[in-house]
Amino acid sequence: MGKNINKPEWVPDNAGSEFTTNVMKGVDLDAVRSNRNLNVVKRKSVSIDDFVKGIKEHNLSIISKAITLIESNNPKHNREAQDVLKAINSLTGNSVRVGITGPPGAGKSTFIEALGTFLVKNGFKVAVLAVDPSSTVTKGSILGDKTRMEMLSREKNAYIRPSPSSGSLGGVAKKTRETIQICEAAGYDVILIETVGVGQSETTVRSMVDLFMLLLLPGSGDELQGIKKGVVELADLLVINKADGDYKVRANITKNAYESALYLLQPATKGWKTQVRTCSALNNIDIDSVWSTVNEFVLKTKDSGVFDSRRKEQVMEWVFSMIEDNLKSMFFTNSQVKSNLPTIKQKVKAGELTPALAVEELLQYFKKD
Repeated sequence: MGKNINKPEWVPDNAGSEFTTNVMKGVDLDAVRSNRNLNVVKRKSVSIDDFVKGIKEHNLSIISKAITLIESNNPKHNREAQDVLKAINSLTGNSVRVGITGPPGAGKSTFIEALGTFLVKNGFKVAVLAVDPSSTVTKGSILGDKTRMEMLSREKNAYIRPSPSSGSLGGVAKKTRETIQICEAAGYDVILIETVGVGQSETTVRSMVDLFMLLLLPGSGDELQGIKKGVVELADLLVINKADGDYKVRANITKNAYESALYLLQPATKGWKTQVRTCSALNNIDIDSVWSTVNEFVLKTKDSGVFDSRRKEQVMEWVFSMIEDNLKSMFFTNSQVKSNLPTIKQKVKAGELTPALAVEELLQYFKKD
């Protein structure tokens, strides 16, 4: 038809230079397949020694690869990850681990960015493990924390790692504890763990951090009370964010109300009275006061021995948690269970078998193999 084959179909015949769009010629797959002399560039494998060296030298690329290795479900990767963790074990445990949660809209990401930036400016190295909700379609992260913490992500001594929660309780990724170890071995002084938010079992976060912080809004109404009470009992520090402008008075009223309510609750940490602070993360107001309280907590609990004893208890909780995970995996990958599970499912759905009897049958199959 006389049309330029390098122009899109919608460009008129005999068109001039006013249409600048061109179509690049596609790849001839047959030619590619027939070419036996292609030089395929293979990705260089990273050895255990390379991982350890890179982590010690604060190589961000290696640190990210190590965490990806930890998060992998591939058995081979899991073995390699454990070898890396074993090699760096002596370098871990030297950070302050802070868990941060709060209801939607409390400004968790803004607060973490403000706190992280404050810490970096004061000579600390900060790692943010921001656990995103998992997409039900791709199972990947859907919030994109690096885009929500743009200023902090530019800091040389800050590292942000968004991870999908993968459906685990409290929105905490299954491998977060091991990721903490990688960050500590890389020399990060403060590890901030942002959870998905109030509403799920935040006890998982409590079991891996030194201080648990609950971020709240000024004038939090009765509609939030039902989901806050259990989390308040776990918190070592309550922070009323957005205490600026017209909200400053409301923030102080909320602060006083919580301080009064805390007298009725058992402290989350032995020897430490849960504190309440106000701040404005957006305007960087009283961020230093929040950190001073965290620092006071660390010093007091270290002096009393509570800090170290909690760390040891958390390690044992980790052991038992992994035992449960492994037993669950062994059960559902058992050949007898896998072959009989579809039939038992149908019987339960049809009302021919009670859930309790279904469990008994499945356990019997498990024991046979």
